[in-house]
Amino acid sequence: MAQFDTIIKGGVVFDGTQAPRFVGDIGIKEGFITEIDREGNLDPAFAVNVIDAEGMHVCPGFVDLHTHYDAQIQWDPYATLSGWHGVTSIAIGNCGFGFAPIAPELRERAMLMMSRVEAIPFESMKLGMNWDWETFPEWLDHLERIPLGINVLSYVPISPIMITVMGLEDAKNREPTKDEIAEMCRLLEEGLDAGGCGWSVQRLGKASAQRDYDGTPMVTDEMSDDLCLAFAEVLARREEGAIQLTQTGGLRFVEKLAQVADKPILYNAVQSHDKVPGSFRKIMGWLHRTRARGNENIWGMAIFNGNEEYFSFDEYNLLDGSRAWRTVTLGTVEERITAMQDPTNRQYLRNQFDAGKIPSITGPVEDYKIDKTFLSKNKKYEGKYVSEVAEAEGKHVIDALLDLIISEDLKTIFWHRSFNEHPGYNKEILDADFTIPGVSDGGAHTKFITAGKYPTEFLINMVRRDGMISLEEAHYRLSAMPAQCAGFKDRGTLVEGAPADILVYDYHNLKITPERPEVVHDFPGNAWRLVQYAEGYRYIMVNGTVTFKDGECTDATPGQLLRFGKASNQPATNWQVADA
Repeated sequence: MAQFDTIIKGGVVFDGTQAPRFVGDIGIKEGFITEIDREGNLDPAFAVNVIDAEGMHVCPGFVDLHTHYDAQIQWDPYATLSGWHGVTSIAIGNCGFGFAPIAPELRERAMLMMSRVEAIPFESMKLGMNWDWETFPEWLDHLERIPLGINVLSYVPISPIMITVMGLEDAKNREPTKDEIAEMCRLLEEGLDAGGCGWSVQRLGKASAQRDYDGTPMVTDEMSDDLCLAFAEVLARREEGAIQLTQTGGLRFVEKLAQVADKPILYNAVQSHDKVPGSFRKIMGWLHRTRARGNENIWGMAIFNGNEEYFSFDEYNLLDGSRAWRTVTLGTVEERITAMQDPTNRQYLRNQFDAGKIPSITGPVEDYKIDKTFLSKNKKYEGKYVSEVAEAEGKHVIDALLDLIISEDLKTIFWHRSFNEHPGYNKEILDADFTIPGVSDGGAHTKFITAGKYPTEFLINMVRRDGMISLEEAHYRLSAMPAQCAGFKDRGTLVEGAPADILVYDYHNLKITPERPEVVHDFPGNAWRLVQYAEGYRYIMVNGTVTFKDGECTDATPGQLLRFGKASNQPATNWQVADA
């Protein structure tokens, strides 16, 4: 019997603990790291497979804490884009959104909800989801049955719990009764008992930019502080768990929530703004102060990847935070066009524009760049900004925009530049020892963004290009730090006895390709999405098995459901085996 299934030989090892790098060997057996030799003396003869990592960097697989792969993981075992970019473990069920618990008669409504709030293609969900669960424990059982090319940990989302107990309309429009709160807490406890890693919620208020299919705020957007605290008390009685919280305002309440739960809070999100630095400094200032007050369990989930978007108005949902734009962006394409032609709606939008009210997610409307048109008469505008079209046609910016997209049945594709790339501002966020890179939103907004590439972009930009952070610290932030905060047990570091989630990569030739996103039709129903791949990851290994080699998928599915942050199989108690 061979002593090792695989030896990774002679790589520059970053173990994820912030310790200095070293050149050495890693021995793997039955999915676990069984030996790390800092002298590089592991004998290749004792291994079934040997990976020559000379000149390569070896590090823990990345841990992506903010994804919405709940639907996609059922037809894409590798959770791409994340799986292409070195992510070996993900958390799903973020923002309080998910598909369990759920009654069969509410399945279609739940998919419609997710088609708006997270822009997941509705037809792909209808074709690609195999509904064989109702309760949250049954949902985890479902995840355990399907092939996985990546490890999956799930929060218990609060929205489906509220809808199950109160009904959709009541959950949005009234406070729960005492008995209803008790039942919701019971369902939460049931989900946590089954292996949920904590609970998640979005609380963005009446002005929420992430809305339901009908344009109303999500169920949890206006939930009361008292109900949040009731859920926090459930977590306080347990030894494990975390809260993923997407919220604006109410920052002192977040401190109270952390104190009551006595568990980590992953606060979403911290992001610089090139033109409005005060916005992120307010959040960062609060995080510094609250941790100084002893609330060291509050962590800032930070967005460092460029926030550019490609979008068209036949499906776009990220203007939903603006009441004016909601008047023309809800409903079918025909209904939207009719609303855009209405003089009253146009005047409303012009007034908002003239008052300088900028959509917070996309930036100024005049800075939308026309990426692709579909009528020959409009080809002359490709590559130009809406402001340039308005000037050429002698129109108000709003009229120029609406007239153009109406002429093309709202299919015109726009692009807006990133506005979170100021290196000084990003360094302010990165210099804090409580910020975690991430918020990929993987599996969501698939026609607008490719943020699942964030680990590769982080290494290329923050480390290699700008030198803002050492590689030792970068691999801690991308792997061990998120794993520890969210409750991924034994993941995120390269230590003996840990699961072998390992990357072997060519640091100097790491690259995102193509340079701009491309369209692929690889979702159920031939639905399309935007993708960007990675070059430079020589081997991506999940639980000791290679899933991607030089960007090519091996079709292996060694990923595991992580209940309570840990897989059901455990390393052997004695790693001494016979020599080969």
